[in-house]
Amino acid sequence: MIKKILTWGGLAFLVFFVAMRPDDAGNIIQSLAGGLLDVANGFASFFTGLVT
Repeated sequence: MIKKILTWGGLAFLVFFVAMRPDDAGNIIQSLAGGLLDVANGFASFFTGLVT
């Protein structure tokens, strides 16, 4: 029950945040995507180093 309430509350907050501050929400998504790309590049470098 608590999990369901927190899930819907988080979703409502996300929609509110995107609606009220779309530029900030876009910047957060861009930062997260950049971080994931850095992690993927790190894994790629690691595995490339193992193979060579």
